[in-house]
Amino acid sequence: MNYGFLRFLLGRLLIVEGLLLLLPVLVAVLYREWAPCRIFLVIAVGSGIIGYFCGRKKPEKREFYAREGFVATSLSWIVLSIVGSLPFVVSGAIPNPVDALFETVSGFTTTGGSILTTVEGMDYSVQFWRCFTHWIGGMGVLVFILAILPMADGYGMHLMRAESPGPTASKLVPKLGSTAKILYMIYIVFTVIEIILLKLTGMPIYDSITITFSTVGTGGFAVTDAGVGAYSVASQAVITIFMILCSINFNAWYLFFIGQGRKVWKIEEIRAYLVMVFGAAILITLRNLGSSGMSLPLTFHHALFNVASITSTTGFATKDFNLWPEASRMLIVLLTLIGACAGSTGGGFKVSRLLILIKSAANEIVFVTHRRSVRRVHMDGKGVDEQTVKSVSAYAILYILIFAVSALLVSFNDIDFETVITAVGATLNNVGPGLGLVGPTGNYASFSSFSKLVFIFDMLAGRLEILPMLILFKPATWRKNT
Repeated sequence: MNYGFLRFLLGRLLIVEGLLLLLPVLVAVLYREWAPCRIFLVIAVGSGIIGYFCGRKKPEKREFYAREGFVATSLSWIVLSIVGSLPFVVSGAIPNPVDALFETVSGFTTTGGSILTTVEGMDYSVQFWRCFTHWIGGMGVLVFILAILPMADGYGMHLMRAESPGPTASKLVPKLGSTAKILYMIYIVFTVIEIILLKLTGMPIYDSITITFSTVGTGGFAVTDAGVGAYSVASQAVITIFMILCSINFNAWYLFFIGQGRKVWKIEEIRAYLVMVFGAAILITLRNLGSSGMSLPLTFHHALFNVASITSTTGFATKDFNLWPEASRMLIVLLTLIGACAGSTGGGFKVSRLLILIKSAANEIVFVTHRRSVRRVHMDGKGVDEQTVKSVSAYAILYILIFAVSALLVSFNDIDFETVITAVGATLNNVGPGLGLVGPTGNYASFSSFSKLVFIFDMLAGRLEILPMLILFKPATWRKNT
């Protein structure tokens, strides 16, 4: 284990987080919130100073490999979340450290589940930081560091591979730093455009900014107790569009912006994702139409919004789907497990993994009846290498095991089955709302501190694709000369 590299990277991370904490300082000054202003400023300076002393000395051994990349990624997100939770604790907005950590991890992992029963009494600067954590975590803090700090591509790829959502990670251009910059430029462009469009629909500028952070980061925190249900249908339509846009692989948007839009539609995962979203929205519309008491267009609007929110793992809701007919609720639960596309800001199992598993299973069925047949899994007209198929299968097994163990541990709260199962699914898939007590109008406040720690692990494991978190518990990981 290259401990010098870990120290150096965590130092740089703390410096970056210190700089990011200065944004809520500006918001506090703007709204004359002097107590939160001092709190954010002290934490920002403290984070920067600690980061400076940790990262000022470059590691003697600059080589690091997959193991260091996974460990560095996991530790970075844990440290990021611990420091990020301090403003909530110190300001008194969330005095319980476990609750504050839950809220912060939920923010950075873009889960959007909350322990708060109300948010409308919070300071503007604290609310801003809460939503801003979605934007920071959406594209990934290490991708941001790769974009602004030089690092050898051969080694930096281990960090991107560990943090990027999906079965594989690839570079858009030869240099990894340039790839990271391109991804963040697209991310920023989407952010700016949505803020402008939301403002044009009549949404206040503060709400436009914070809701945009939660949308493009596919998070789900809002600044009103009514959530996005408090805004106009036009505002909700804009949010729907950007939830879908940001749940599509950002590599595809790069192709689109350089004039290769035809290649985007040829990507099998994107076609499957869009069919899933609009197909589910139509089915829910047909099922809800008789009981919703709304017109067909408005019923479809709410169905599409909530389907887009769940599949993108944003977690916003315009209607309480807890009250929908059973078939519609079941569709929502199934969509929760699938999630968005690989390489997007969305979470979940990922559509590409599901496609690979389905095709692999189909090949096995053919092999049973035709023992001499040799078939490969294909995506986008190209063969998927066996290692990727194996890694997807291994991921599915680990996913099921973590889901089962987490559900068992949380069940000791003596909370109803529906709530427990959907709460675990919502946190492991970084969705936020589930059914029962954790539905769109509910929260995670009723769970014990132990259960919240389980959810914290699940949120981090879901965001980091499981392996980077599990490798922390392997003793051999920490041996210096292995």
